[in-house]
Amino acid sequence: MTSSDNSNADASPILACTISRDVQNFDLLIEDMEAIMGEAWGDLGFNDALAFFQQPGSDTLEFIAIAIDREDEGNLILLGDIISAAKGLGIKVILIAEEVTPAALHQLLRQGADEFVPYPLPENELQAAVERLRAPEPAPEPAEEAEEAEKPAAAPEQPVKSAHNREGVVLAVHGLAGGTGATTLAVNLGWELIAAAGKKQTPPRVCIIDLDLQYGSVSTYLDLARRDAVYELLSDTEMMDDDSFTQALMSYEDKLFVLTAPKEMLPLDLVGPEDIQRIIDVARHHFDYVIIDMPKTLVQWSETVLQAAHVYFATLELDMRSAQNALRMKRALQAEDLPFEKLRFVLNRAPKFTDLSGKSRVKRLADSLDISIELQLPDGGKYVTQAGDHGEPLEKSAAKNPLRKEIAKLAASLHELGQSDTE
Repeated sequence: MTSSDNSNADASPILACTISRDVQNFDLLIEDMEAIMGEAWGDLGFNDALAFFQQPGSDTLEFIAIAIDREDEGNLILLGDIISAAKGLGIKVILIAEEVTPAALHQLLRQGADEFVPYPLPENELQAAVERLRAPEPAPEPAEEAEEAEKPAAAPEQPVKSAHNREGVVLAVHGLAGGTGATTLAVNLGWELIAAAGKKQTPPRVCIIDLDLQYGSVSTYLDLARRDAVYELLSDTEMMDDDSFTQALMSYEDKLFVLTAPKEMLPLDLVGPEDIQRIIDVARHHFDYVIIDMPKTLVQWSETVLQAAHVYFATLELDMRSAQNALRMKRALQAEDLPFEKLRFVLNRAPKFTDLSGKSRVKRLADSLDISIELQLPDGGKYVTQAGDHGEPLEKSAAKNPLRKEIAKLAASLHELGQSDTE
């Protein structure tokens, strides 16, 4: 390793530099840097980095690798200044982090870091990151520029090129209050859509996207692991392609595919409307049905999902909190002139057929809100909780459950509608 203040710097210019509180805490980084850069790299502490950027020797730097762990989260302002100073000099930045909270990573990536690599370093991952930084940006050929200019303005641009040629149906599920069965509906509807095809038809490809970045539990309901690849995908959707999208997915019995919520609790503004649109677009190319489990909170990209959804299920219960929240949702959408008509209200734990008093309460609720409650799901009882705890759909553990039967009917009707549209 070459020190950054080596007197032989002129003979052996420093092309890269690690910046850390103590580089000895990152022994794998030292090994990888020596393998990639030989002697043409140095090391700096946080407090020395800004001063070094003002020295003549810094003009040879290709990139810096900032290595941090949980103890460094108190220095986020200084780290942000280092990243900004490096970017101002045209120096690329690789962020290497060990056990750092997603919120801190999010802040530093927004400051301008070019690459993120987790620590301990996966094999050859640092090498791949350096190669990506060194790769020249392809300049468009003049012929290509002419072709782009000749394209009609109305021709839509494909956001992500996919090997699949599907135009999947987007179904969003939004709980208007806690415990109204939104995730239960999303998970079981996804599974029942596959079963609705029967043995004589090719089952549709179904994907569930859990966009509740903080409390999403689709993975729990299907006993699936949460992968680091989900965060990496969400934090840089501009680089997303077919491979990175499919690698972030988990599958249940190789039939139902899920983009789980991240492992850690993330800020809902980690993604923006453009990010969500890219994810929906590539998912539609891969799958026949894309089910989106939404957070209860309305965020910047809620409108993006609403506009993309063919049907937007809003679950509620027969109580005052659900009624008030449904009214708030209605007013918010209508005030912004958004397509409120896409909402299909779903009553969870609906009264039984013989409960005339309950039926009357449902009618009064719909009339007072001036909405139509088109789907009423019966109370599945303790079997719903047990199925979620065991990580399996109701069809697996309680096939005769009344809630399961009603969701299966909904899936069958959606599948028949989808089949008729394609004929």
